[in-house]
Amino acid sequence: MVRGAAWLALLSASLLGGCSSQPPKQQEDLCLIFAEKPEWHTVAEDVSKRWGTPAFVPMAMMYQESSFRADARPPMRYFLGIIPYGRPSTAYGYAQVKDETWADYQRETGNNWSNRDNFDDALDFMGWYTSKTQKVNGISKWDAYNQYLNYHEGWGGFSRGSHLQKAWLLPVARKVDERSRRYSMQYKGCKDSLSSGWF
Repeated sequence: MVRGAAWLALLSASLLGGCSSQPPKQQEDLCLIFAEKPEWHTVAEDVSKRWGTPAFVPMAMMYQESSFRADARPPMRYFLGIIPYGRPSTAYGYAQVKDETWADYQRETGNNWSNRDNFDDALDFMGWYTSKTQKVNGISKWDAYNQYLNYHEGWGGFSRGSHLQKAWLLPVARKVDERSRRYSMQYKGCKDSLSSGWF
């Protein structure tokens, strides 16, 4: 009887752990995202305190990069439409970070055990990145439009104006900025409730 109860508890914990990496059901409203995943709100608050980036900016960027999928990757490329020959980059996880950029983050922060498919680590990475974007290129941490362009092109690419040569990219950055503004307005209305645990 006791053994059966222990097994049931272990199974329940495993199932709940598996569910925790699932994307939020309602992604258009930041309040609903954080209400569904209160642990994400705690992480977002911690990242904001550590790096000074408001929660709604990296969350809007993360939506664009992965739709909050832990195992997101660029699509596989196929030769003649049938023979797979690799992905266009090593980008992976919630924040779609390339191997070399993740290694830079780990080295600079000492977060050597971090993983790109862990939400906490991915959001902390985005806080680190937006903070460095401000230092390197002078972009406000509240400026989701130019933060996203830096995120996509890299600091050197942005400073060289590589984004200006990509007509498709600028509308994407505008969408990120619009989502960030919408998330910001939503968050203003529920932040206190979320923090108190009432929401």
